[in-house]
Amino acid sequence: MNVISNKWIGQRTIRPDGADKVTGRAAYAADTNMPGMIWGKVLRSPHAHAKILAIDTSKAEKLPGVKAVVTAKDVVEFPLDKSVMLGIQDMRWMCRNVMAREKALFHGHPVAAVAAISEEIAAEACKLIEVQYEVLPHVIEIDDALKPDAPILHDFLQFDGKPSNIAGKLEHKLGDIEEGFAKADVIIERSFDTRPVHQGYIEPHACLVSVSGDGKATIWSSSQGQFMVRAMTALLTGIPQSDIRAIPAEIGGGFGGKTIIYLEPVAVLLSKKSGRPVKMAMSREEVFRASGPTSGSKSTVKIGATKDGKIVAGQGTFYLQAGALPGSPIRGAAGCAFAPYDIPNVLSTGFDVVSNRSKVAAYRAPGAPIGAYAVECVLDEVAEALKMDPLEFRLKNAARQGTKAAHGPVYPVIGFVDTIEAALAHPHYQAPLGQFQGRGVASGFWFNAGGESSAQVNITEDGNVVVTTGHPDIGGSRASIANITAELLGIDYKRVSVLIGDTATIGYSNLTGGSRVLFASAMVVTQSTEKVVKTLCERAAKIWKIDPDAVVWEDGEARPAGENAGKFPALSLAQIAAKASETGGPIGAGVQLNTTGAEGGFATHVCDVEVDPDLGIVRVVRYTSFQDVGRAVHPSYVEGQMQGGAAQGIGWALSEEYLYDKNGKVDNASFLDYRMPVCSDLPMLDTVMIEVPNPKHPQGVRGVGEVPLVPPLAAVANAVANALGKRFYSLPMSPPRIAEAMDG
Repeated sequence: MNVISNKWIGQRTIRPDGADKVTGRAAYAADTNMPGMIWGKVLRSPHAHAKILAIDTSKAEKLPGVKAVVTAKDVVEFPLDKSVMLGIQDMRWMCRNVMAREKALFHGHPVAAVAAISEEIAAEACKLIEVQYEVLPHVIEIDDALKPDAPILHDFLQFDGKPSNIAGKLEHKLGDIEEGFAKADVIIERSFDTRPVHQGYIEPHACLVSVSGDGKATIWSSSQGQFMVRAMTALLTGIPQSDIRAIPAEIGGGFGGKTIIYLEPVAVLLSKKSGRPVKMAMSREEVFRASGPTSGSKSTVKIGATKDGKIVAGQGTFYLQAGALPGSPIRGAAGCAFAPYDIPNVLSTGFDVVSNRSKVAAYRAPGAPIGAYAVECVLDEVAEALKMDPLEFRLKNAARQGTKAAHGPVYPVIGFVDTIEAALAHPHYQAPLGQFQGRGVASGFWFNAGGESSAQVNITEDGNVVVTTGHPDIGGSRASIANITAELLGIDYKRVSVLIGDTATIGYSNLTGGSRVLFASAMVVTQSTEKVVKTLCERAAKIWKIDPDAVVWEDGEARPAGENAGKFPALSLAQIAAKASETGGPIGAGVQLNTTGAEGGFATHVCDVEVDPDLGIVRVVRYTSFQDVGRAVHPSYVEGQMQGGAAQGIGWALSEEYLYDKNGKVDNASFLDYRMPVCSDLPMLDTVMIEVPNPKHPQGVRGVGEVPLVPPLAAVANAVANALGKRFYSLPMSPPRIAEAMDG
């Protein structure tokens, strides 16, 4: 079915969840309560690295009001010698992350949990649990973890035939790197480091779990995927998936940080033991200490170009912190770093490094901002050496349709060149700069994803529409799906209700992540709606007693296909729905697909900063994002994604970082001390949406949510270099570091 009118696709329709959220009626995980509910609390390790010799829970169990205690012995153990993957997560690490087993691997690592009739009693019971530790030397930073005499976190990890804190390696090759550098007239090599930063979602992790007498469990929680919650909880508790129902609450931010679980399996075990519903919620301090930030990194990038401005070779080595257990996003760093460019010779290598920090989780284009930061800063230096405009230099080397990428694909129709050309032509790029002001540019890429999705479209008895999908909505998918469904049916978007089904009410749907949700859900919703339209035409044909092929659907009505079909008055959706029972029964259709055809996304950002040379404060004074968004089904949400990524990237570049004390404890585990930018720190973040529709999608959708976080780190760094004439190779460029460099 071809969409021609575009009455709703591309419109800024009212978001269906807006009123409930601004009035406080929206129900998040921590808002869920049940009769007889008790509270769960977690006891966490006070050490960054320690063997657990013994745990005595007897005093806690005897405390009046305590109903259950669990430790690692209650969690299903996955042996270390065999990988068990669920998506990108290895259950060997997940079982040791939700509850410390052989060792406590970071300060804040869960070692036991208690459920009691009040939060206060549960907290008191945690203090009564006696844990015997053998404290071990810890390692926090990458350089320290890689030293020959470094404390080894896991004896089973081997690299180059000996115990190591390197947990994995990924390499992308294209052409001959040595031959490429031999052709270069200009070669620049630089090293960089970034600090771990947290996703900063406002809603802490929380859940309510009820395990009934027959062993069936129901989980209400805030996550980026209720099917992920069900599957991981089943594996970690030993309860069959079919006996677990996971119900998604509204989600107060995730950005990738809620694609794994922390509390749900613990709460299930406590509920099963106690026979009572159990509620658990992390404090903000627990979120910072024990849930995944993204990786810190150390990178070295070398780029060679000919004197006419053609890049002939690019080499990158990226060491990313995994935290205490393997799994840093080296795929994003190594795969995306050089991806925006047509470079004949590339060698891009990522190393996964463990250290005594909390296990990392995804953060919006995981790994890609780290890779782009290093590459885009070196590109600016190469352009400077060649006396070329930095955007013109990128344009000359931009990937286009037919370009072979080092990470594998040959690009189809893409809009990267369009983003650079739009930036070059924009008034921002020509605007004058004042004293201590500078302008920086950077580009970025993210793979985007498809994957499994399910949808159900039902016509109500009064002729309206209910769509159910299986993805938590964190980027506007409900509003966008309403636009698409209304467009296909030719009705007002207000007649379409979009619901997020739980694991018992909709077919399997993969995580909300990877910039996949609208791409994938629009596909299954489109096919479901097309089936519904076919049914509506068949029902009209029954009413008119003509052949179904003689009926067409136009502007929300069934009409005879032509005069030969007969002169019948058009039948509206409501009229057909009213006769549904007498023409064949309820009208609805569902589709489940493993979707393919999600093509990568590209963006180019322009950033202006002003530096206070005395205080070292960097202020972003103007920022414009240019992005190939495929098709903006709901432009306001697309703009919001672009602005949100820019804001987070500015924080990553200028102020955000984890600080550790000498004992391996996070020293700034609060929003007071962990410095995220707020509105007063930022200018208006301008956006330019460039629509190069994805030809493999019925509405031309191309994922947009992750690309906006890829360029900002480098864009800000390049702007600071332009303002000061001095480059910084370490993030964040916080006031003390700027001031120290200026004094020096």
